[in-house]
Amino acid sequence: MRKIIMKYLGLTLILMFTSFISKGQETLDLITVSGRYGFPQAYDSIYQSKATEYGAMASLVAPIEMNERSIWYNSVNYFYWHVGNDEETPPEIMNPIDIHGFILRTGLYQKFSEGRGLQVFLAPRFMSDFKNVDIDHFQMGALVLYEKKYKEGLKLGYGAMYNQELFGPYLVPLINVDWKISEKWSMNGLYPVYGKVKYQANERLSAGWSHFGLITTYRLGDEAYQGDYIERKSIDESIFVRYKLVGDIYVEGRIGYALGRSYAQYEEDQKVDFSIPLVGFGDNRVQKNISFRDGAIASLRFVYSISLKDREQSN
Repeated sequence: MRKIIMKYLGLTLILMFTSFISKGQETLDLITVSGRYGFPQAYDSIYQSKATEYGAMASLVAPIEMNERSIWYNSVNYFYWHVGNDEETPPEIMNPIDIHGFILRTGLYQKFSEGRGLQVFLAPRFMSDFKNVDIDHFQMGALVLYEKKYKEGLKLGYGAMYNQELFGPYLVPLINVDWKISEKWSMNGLYPVYGKVKYQANERLSAGWSHFGLITTYRLGDEAYQGDYIERKSIDESIFVRYKLVGDIYVEGRIGYALGRSYAQYEEDQKVDFSIPLVGFGDNRVQKNISFRDGAIASLRFVYSISLKDREQSN
């Protein structure tokens, strides 16, 4: 089953890549591959050892221009997370933690007059430990965003993202920011999920602040865990430096701090009535494992970012 899923996803990525065409932006991070390391942190318990976290991420973005006003947007993100320690734990507690996630976002970006636009996307997810995969490892979600250009260099969008997490319905109000503050400074992102404040020092070098915060849940298919799930939380605040290596390839280093980080294991029937960021209504769940403390993080990423403006001028 795992080989079939990986083959299908690989074919999907190839088709999306070969169909790429877009004229809506000056630049586009088409492919991103990154690794992350969380410096060892103590547990909030009698555990003597420390938890070490590391992970990896890969992203592909591929818009398809249908006409001057309509773009079919596609993106696929893959996440892998590992948390290990030297502790002996009961067999029903996942240790070490190894979880994977694929998030697809696909849908229509429709432009209107006077700098207005509407984004309507489906966002299905496959979140799993890759053991005994079935329909319970898939989740459904959606995103709607209305945007408006307020002045030259400033575009804002308002909307929401919904996902049927393993703990229940989760709704995230969104603000999309695309703001060229000055010739050197800019601010971009889909808050509160991700965002950047960037200073463009020169053609090759930029630096600034980066934010990423997203709750995700992963089904555990291993029979030892009897259908439990892992809820991962982390708000990553980092400073970054990005440098153009050669052509359209960039390297970006980040160092920062993970706030509110946890990998909580819950039984399958432990649910929440309704959740928004930082607030869960009817949350009486009992966590089975023990969390470790917040701490410093570092990451390194390689990005293939194309300049659409230069390509248009050369055509």
